[in-house]
Amino acid sequence: MALALSSILLSILLIILLPPLLFLTWYLRVSRTLPNLPRIPIYVSILGLWSSMGQDEIYERWFRAPLEKHGAVLVWFAGRWSVLVSRPDWLTDMFRNEHIYAKAGSQIKIPHAVIATLVGDNIINAHGENWKVYTGIMKAGLQKKVFETTSLLKQSRKLVDVLIDLQKEVGANRGILIMADVQKWAVDVMSENFLDLDLKKTNPHQSLGQPNGAVRIEALQSIIKATLFKPMYFSFPDLDHFPWLFPSRKSAYNTMREFDNCLYTMIMAMLHKRTQINPTQSKDMVSHMLGEAYTSGRITEKQFRDNLKITFLTAHENAQQLVTSMFWQLGTRVDIQDRLREEILDTAKTHPNPSQEIINGLPYLTAVVLELLRLFPPVCQLINRVALRPALLGGELPIAKGTFVGWNAWAVHSNPDIWGEDAREFRAERWGESVEEMQGRFRRETVRGTYIPFNAHKRKCLGQGFALLQVKILLFVLLGRVSWVVDPAYRLKMTPVSVFLLGLDDVC
Repeated sequence: MALALSSILLSILLIILLPPLLFLTWYLRVSRTLPNLPRIPIYVSILGLWSSMGQDEIYERWFRAPLEKHGAVLVWFAGRWSVLVSRPDWLTDMFRNEHIYAKAGSQIKIPHAVIATLVGDNIINAHGENWKVYTGIMKAGLQKKVFETTSLLKQSRKLVDVLIDLQKEVGANRGILIMADVQKWAVDVMSENFLDLDLKKTNPHQSLGQPNGAVRIEALQSIIKATLFKPMYFSFPDLDHFPWLFPSRKSAYNTMREFDNCLYTMIMAMLHKRTQINPTQSKDMVSHMLGEAYTSGRITEKQFRDNLKITFLTAHENAQQLVTSMFWQLGTRVDIQDRLREEILDTAKTHPNPSQEIINGLPYLTAVVLELLRLFPPVCQLINRVALRPALLGGELPIAKGTFVGWNAWAVHSNPDIWGEDAREFRAERWGESVEEMQGRFRRETVRGTYIPFNAHKRKCLGQGFALLQVKILLFVLLGRVSWVVDPAYRLKMTPVSVFLLGLDDVC
């Protein structure tokens, strides 16, 4: 009797467990169409659920050896196995041949997911005719040859004022958290220079200098970042099909819609006001160009909204990430600060409010920023291309139609076979002595696929010129007024939410 009961219970257990086990086996399988490459264990993608390891630690333990040996690995990303590439000639092939390896962002890969709701179809992730339309509209606003530096100087001085006041509040013996204020600075710079939004009038406060959460559009950024990068949902976006089962996902969808509507309302109000005040005024900002395209029927309301959102997100997030890395690196290398400060103070004697030409003509400042981008690329890894037909990547690696492929910038930038035995060391001198020499190496390394902080070739970042200028001006202002060291209690972790503790000393 007992044996029969045990058999019945075992049968029931198998009936209950077998279907989900079979489904997981099918869901997590590695397709036979994928190339024969080392596979990064799936659990690495969700380490954040139980581990505090930073992305640098994860890379060193699981990624570096196979990537440097094989040039590519299979990695579980956004609910599927994809090919992650680090070999420069393969990367160059991918970047150059968009007709084979087409851009395919979340709106194509996981259209049901929270992140797809946020970004939609935009100038970064679109392919073909849509991308040509978006580029034709937005390129002139993103890729100006000359940017006015007055706004950047003003915003940078405001950030330094805020940090100095914060240091005075906590006292000389304690470090300060800078991430929140750097984000506010980056949002303010982006809003004023690309979207024509003066947040102090719109909300009615400018973000920087206000309490956290005072400006809703900026406060939503912190919520969005914490929501998007949750390891479980980021690795298994099919869970987003069930917001009724996961209340946090329902809340996440609501946050994305609030951000969408908030930004749309602000931009439309600004455009309406501009038209009422001076209908003939020059419309040289991205928001103006998108607005004209929307009202004339060249793009739909959704395309208008999606491109506004991606401008808002990328135009501040990349600068924010680079600046936090800059605080860390220079806070551990006072010798770099001292040399850079000497160049800056010498220039400030004759150019206290430097133009773009003056800023871009400073050699050591240029070298430091290029080296920061090498060791701390703001977009470290991205898998957003899909093979439109069977191909051989670099003439060697077989890629089946429908395979998603991407790149890891840190892998390329820190490879000793590419950058020498000191590849993981900060050495600005590697870029050369003159600005012309540095710019030449920048271009050569980008073409070769060995330096890709802004992607490369046809789809390189249109806003790279502004991003470089923005960080250079902040350094010009910052080092002209303060010095800092990293709080000894801080442990570096290369993650999207890392913060740096600083001690600031007024040097004026």
